Amino acid sequence: MEKTLTLNGLTGRRFASFLSGAGMMAASIMTMRHFFLANYPTSIFEGAFCDISAFFNCDSSAFSSIAALAGVPIGTFGLIVGALVALGSVFPTPSFERTNKSISLANALGVLALASYSVFILGSLCLLCSGYYVFSLLSFFLFWRYGIDHDQHGLFRKFVRPSFKMLVTCGVITLAAAYGVLLFHNAKKEAQSGTAMQIVKQYFELPKVNPPSFISPFWTAKSTEKFEDSAIQVIEYADFLCPDCLYLFQQLDQLKKDFAGRINIAFQVFPLEGKCNNVVEKDLHPGACDISLLAIHDPAKFLQMHDEIFGNFQDAKKPEWRQALAKKYGVEAALTDEKTKETLQRIINTGAEYEKTSDQYAHGIRSTPTMIINNRMVIGTLPYQNLKAIFQALVQESEGGPRKFIENWVEPAKRTRKKPAGK
Repeated sequence: MEKTLTLNGLTGRRFASFLSGAGMMAASIMTMRHFFLANYPTSIFEGAFCDISAFFNCDSSAFSSIAALAGVPIGTFGLIVGALVALGSVFPTPSFERTNKSISLANALGVLALASYSVFILGSLCLLCSGYYVFSLLSFFLFWRYGIDHDQHGLFRKFVRPSFKMLVTCGVITLAAAYGVLLFHNAKKEAQSGTAMQIVKQYFELPKVNPPSFISPFWTAKSTEKFEDSAIQVIEYADFLCPDCLYLFQQLDQLKKDFAGRINIAFQVFPLEGKCNNVVEKDLHPGACDISLLAIHDPAKFLQMHDEIFGNFQDAKKPEWRQALAKKYGVEAALTDEKTKETLQRIINTGAEYEKTSDQYAHGIRSTPTMIINNRMVIGTLPYQNLKAIFQALVQESEGGPRKFIENWVEPAKRTRKKPAGK
């Protein structure tokens, strides 16, 4: 009798195939939801931060170049594949099973490629994506073990025998779904004007906090001699080995250019490693203490080292790379220098000065990145457009002008667009 996964009635293997498809759908939906929440937060309180694990971190994936394909979140394609597998189990036909079997091979190869990229390039793994990977490989196993193969030999001939009509149909459905999600993605981008207004309003409603008793002398942007004299004052609690701090580094790198001469940024080194940090009960980033000591040992070299570390984020996790960095900048003595250790500890200890914002944490500074922007604490990261809106509002406030939130960040071309005739 010919092998089959779905055509022999209500069998356990057919039910398992349905579960694998439903699991892929659920994981894809959660992945897409996280993509939009991370990239387009609707609240200042939704910013992402390193709070679970440096390795198991969904934000790294959401902010990466593989998060979307031509503007379409990659979870969209996983949702379609999962739906096809589930439907193929509910409405089985020989052509549907052969087509799904072919798709399962392509999907498994894609999953292995994405997982490898995440682990070896991004240095992290998204738990939501991992759920999709598990269900995808389960589906592949079921098709490999039980799916129709017509006694063909070789992996390729066993799997790649789709129905041309069904393949075209699936392709059309996928393109239509992708186009719909792309329109939604573009709408989310367009809606950022309203979102930015909301986030700026929420920012100004945050309670004011005092600056730390010791503001780091290591500035990444300097427009005035006194820190408090600039229109925009950012105290950035950050960890060199935190993925979300890398994302914030990229946002601030552009914003420093946008607001040149109006912004001061003090880098408050805050490694999340128990070796040197007793303020938070986290030990997430091995090597973070050492690389922090190297960076702050010579103030004259800090900015250049700061940029090089974030510019080589994955390599910075390796001890041999850090050794080479120390030698390059002549700061090998940093790891044993008592003055450097005292400076680092003094900065870290300021994190204990802030009252806790949640019963879950001992202090207000509980994760990285955390920013104190003009005496208001923002925990986590925000997209470039939202930070730009806050900064522009602060500039206008310093000049005594009104906070014209829409004008702060809607593109000039859109603001000057001519109205239709008769309106």
